[in-house]
Amino acid sequence: MSPSDSIEIRRETVQVPYREALDAMAQRNSAIAEGAAKELIWLLEHPPVYTAGTSASPDELLDPRFEVVEAGRGGRYTYHGPGQRIGYVLLDLKTRARDVRGFVHALEGWVIDTLADFGVSAWRAEGRVGIWTHGPDGREAKIGAIGVRIRRWVTMHGFSVNLSPDLAHFGGIVPCGIEEFGVTSLAALGRDVTPQAWDDALLAHLGSFLARLDTPCPPAESPEAA
Repeated sequence: MSPSDSIEIRRETVQVPYREALDAMAQRNSAIAEGAAKELIWLLEHPPVYTAGTSASPDELLDPRFEVVEAGRGGRYTYHGPGQRIGYVLLDLKTRARDVRGFVHALEGWVIDTLADFGVSAWRAEGRVGIWTHGPDGREAKIGAIGVRIRRWVTMHGFSVNLSPDLAHFGGIVPCGIEEFGVTSLAALGRDVTPQAWDDALLAHLGSFLARLDTPCPPAESPEAA
């Protein structure tokens, strides 16, 4: 049996309201912690919403044109909406290395490896959370966000990657509290990537991601990310 056989993979083809997803995650987190449910990797999209992490500052909400929801994850404000693929990762770290930084590092690496499959070079940036690449103008820009919460050593939340969202929607917030850098997407970089194609590529790297969870990680920034 491969390491991923005990994990449920759920791939949504319709948008899931953010509050609905939060409730489902909380219930599943408890069930996993109690040994009553399998671990879960949930791939989906949301209707437009701004979410506030535990470090969100009110002055970074510039134009609340969409619903604003307190997410309970680490980090600050971020945007979710159509054209952005979300990966909620609910894993039991009691059965792996109990290393929160290692989990975040592995999650970042999983997204970076998948972006490479579409010809996009991406990286971590010291002092800045998220996944970064060069935008169409050659300047560094954010293409993916990371935000996690650990409860009873079971992970919640995960990552988002901009496939083809309306980038103007990020203008209602200071994304992740970082004013001096913009956001970009695979579409803006000339890559036409469907949710199905993204999910297929991502899941092809699942084994490597899980293997990283038992590998000591180098010094990293705080796991409260966005």
